[in-house]
This record gives sequence, structure tokens and C-alpha cells, in this order.
Amino acid sequence: MQLHFLGTGAGMPSKERNTSALMVKLLDEVGEMWLVDCGEATQHQILYTSLKPRKVTKIFITHLHGDHIFGLPGFLSSRSFQGGDEPLTIFGPKGLQQWLEQTFALSKTHLTYPIHFVEVHDGIVYEDAHFIVYAQSLRHVVPCFGYRIEQKELPGELLMEKVQTFGVPKGPLLGQLKQGQDVMLSNGTVVKAIDVVAPPRKGFTLTILGDTKYCDEAIILAKQADIVIHEATFDGHTTELAASYGHSTNVEAAMVAKQAGAQTLLLNHLSARFLPQDLPHFLAEAQAIFPQTYLTADQAVFSWGNNQLSY
Repeated sequence: MQLHFLGTGAGMPSKERNTSALMVKLLDEVGEMWLVDCGEATQHQILYTSLKPRKVTKIFITHLHGDHIFGLPGFLSSRSFQGGDEPLTIFGPKGLQQWLEQTFALSKTHLTYPIHFVEVHDGIVYEDAHFIVYAQSLRHVVPCFGYRIEQKELPGELLMEKVQTFGVPKGPLLGQLKQGQDVMLSNGTVVKAIDVVAPPRKGFTLTILGDTKYCDEAIILAKQADIVIHEATFDGHTTELAASYGHSTNVEAAMVAKQAGAQTLLLNHLSARFLPQDLPHFLAEAQAIFPQTYLTADQAVFSWGNNQLSY
């Protein structure tokens, strides 16, 4: 799993940061990409990458502020021109479907693929054989959600040394064992999967928080997560001001990660008021509370597994 940040700014675009958009690349896991929020000019940001819009199968919208949705009509329209004819599911708050459908109707936009809309509520909003996605209301000035993406347990690895001791030949029997099925060899020997397959491995947990002030709901959603993406619109010296606008500080984001027992924190949704020379101190404030904190940037890629953020 990789996280490709297409927009990491708050409110409006700046020379350094575009508005909110994040691509969750699940190509190795399920051959899909999931887009979280779609601020203005998201498709322009994609032009500088190797990302393929037709690979996007799901879009998760945190809330209906313009810096999180104004790029969505253009992205959806362009997906038609770029060979995207597979169905798309869009998750978001009440009103999102109405806004998009009216936009398409008034602009005479025709899509070559069907869209399934899911009006988000607290609780499970999506589940398949590989993932389960939870949504949780946060505390912003409009209805806003955070998402928790949990990868289900992964099959244990086949222990080849043990397989060889049983004399299992290469071929379909190995696949059956890896799937947890016992097999019988040509000589009548029964090889039990439990004897040659390692225990299941824990999948990753990714928490993506929309705009919010510091709140218990964010901590619950981030509980024991491998990666938490938290907004940091303000710095630690403006806590009351941040709360009045329904936003968080870098320090509060670090507190959420620490109290949740998370592994890694990525600070996102930074205000344009912070200039490049301000960022080292901005990051240090958060790291003083939660050392495994990183700053996101447009076109930065975070790879889960080695926990590296490349720019």
C-alpha cells in the first residue's frame, strides 16, 4: 500500500500546496486505487504522476467544503475520456449526490460508467473479502467524517523447508496448502496445512481524518492504527483559534496519535500561512509529543511497510 498526496493545503491552493486530495494505492493488494477527497485541480496534479484515473474504483469524501470537492466533477468527467468505463462508488455526506447530479445535468456532462453513491453514516460503510471501512463523525463546522480502512488478515506464508520435508511436489498442491487446505500425496501421505503454513499476518490499518478540531472521536478512529493522517491547519500557539474554526493544531494531531497508540502520524492540510522556513519548527513541535511524525507535501509518497516518505 502506498499513499500518494496530490494536495496537502488548507482552504485554497498556494504555490507550494494544492487543495486536499489523497490517492490510496492498493494495486498490490486488490489492483485498485481509492481517492480520498478531490480538491480543485486534482486532475492537474495527477498529470505529473503515473496514476491512472481508470484504476480509481472508490472515492471517499470527508465533507462538502469546496477545498475537498471542487475537483470532483472535472475528475469524474475526465475519467470517461481516459478509458474509465468501470463502475465507480462514491462515499460521502448527505448532499454530495445531489450536488454532483445537478452539476452534471446543468453542464450536460455524460459519463461512460455508472456511479453508485453511498451516503455515509457512523459505522461500517464498506466491506469485502480484503478490507473493511469504518466512518466516524468528527467535529468541524459542517458534517465531516473520518475513515478507518482496515485490511483483513493475510494468509500466512508457506514454509517451504517444512513443505520439502513432506515431499510435496511443485504445482497445485502448494496452492491448496497456502489456502489452508490439507492435501494427500500420491503415496497416501496427508499433509496438513497447519503444519506447513505460518500463522495469518495482521493487515494494515489506515486512519484518514477529515477537517476537525481535537476530539475523542478522532482518537477512537485512530486506535492502534499503523498510519494516521491528521489535519494540522494551525500550530501549537493558536489552539483556541483552531477550535473556533473547527480545525486542529500540529500539537493536537500529535496528541491524538499518541493517545490512540498509533504507529505513524502524517500531518496534512497545512495552512498557507506557514512558509517553508516555518516547517522545521512546525514539525518539531509535533515530534516533541509523538516522535514518529512526518510532514506531508504535494506529490509526496508514503510507503507502508518501510514507513518512508519520499518527496
